[in-house]
Amino acid sequence: MKKFLIVLLSVLLSGTIVFAQEAADSSAKKKNENWKLGGTAALNFSQVSFKNWSGGGDPSISGNVFFNAFANYAKDKTTWDNTLDLGYGMMRQGTKKTGILFYKTDDKIDLASKYGRYAFKYWYYSALVGFKTQFADGYKSITDSTRISSWMSPAYLNIALGMDFKPTFEKHPNMSFSLLIAPLSGRMTFVLDSALSAEGAYGVEGATFDDNGVMLTPGKKFRPEFGGYVKAQFKIDFLKVFTYTTKLDLFSNYIVKAQNVDMNWENLLTLKISDWFSANLSITLAYDDDVDVPVDRDGDGVCEGVGKRLQFKELLGLGFTYKF
Repeated sequence: MKKFLIVLLSVLLSGTIVFAQEAADSSAKKKNENWKLGGTAALNFSQVSFKNWSGGGDPSISGNVFFNAFANYAKDKTTWDNTLDLGYGMMRQGTKKTGILFYKTDDKIDLASKYGRYAFKYWYYSALVGFKTQFADGYKSITDSTRISSWMSPAYLNIALGMDFKPTFEKHPNMSFSLLIAPLSGRMTFVLDSALSAEGAYGVEGATFDDNGVMLTPGKKFRPEFGGYVKAQFKIDFLKVFTYTTKLDLFSNYIVKAQNVDMNWENLLTLKISDWFSANLSITLAYDDDVDVPVDRDGDGVCEGVGKRLQFKELLGLGFTYKF
């Protein structure tokens, strides 16, 4: 199964790169305007240091890398949109005297490929393949050694069939929007880490044990779901220096608790300071009915248990940005 996923991801990546490269070559030689290629790479960082500071504190250095690329094809009645979003961040905290700790602050791999065939007006018959996972191990806190996530643990593969609404904004060329409504969708959750799958993490079926704690059957590493999927994307450039991008994913399992809709909503606001410098604010809201998170009901920092909760992540950075 692991080899299959690696091969599938490699095919999607290589296919996108090959077609993008072919489009770039064709554009250079034949002025082919069927492809639109571009993206953004950014490196944000922050640093805090102390010396004889009465308030106390540990010095820290943190950095985040973002990479967003797209390769979109449109000709006659056919469209093909490909996006790749990568993000990774690390924080180094402490000194040699107090101890140096490293902690991951961001980790994302998000690849999507959507094919469309014109139906009527602004609507297209569409098929989408999406894949999400992360690069490295994740932990509950900077001092915790218990791994709660890893490469391909979890990973999500979405396959959706439906209709895509893609209006054109002739008076606002710096604006784009698409809404995919897919009543036929399959989502596959992968947890390839044996320890996490044994715990039943991320909704897979956990391992079974006898009274002495001996494992009888290992945990499942794959969980299929069938349901409905909605994906909305919006981007706008305004006031010449701001760019706002948002992406919303919704999934409902038809068979198990269809009313509990899983959500992932990503927002990115970029302020262009110069050709090479920018400020970025990223806010992500997520809810997964199959994922339990620590619950601190009274806000004292002590977890009373786990449960279903709305997840929130915010990243604010200033650094180098390159658009291509």
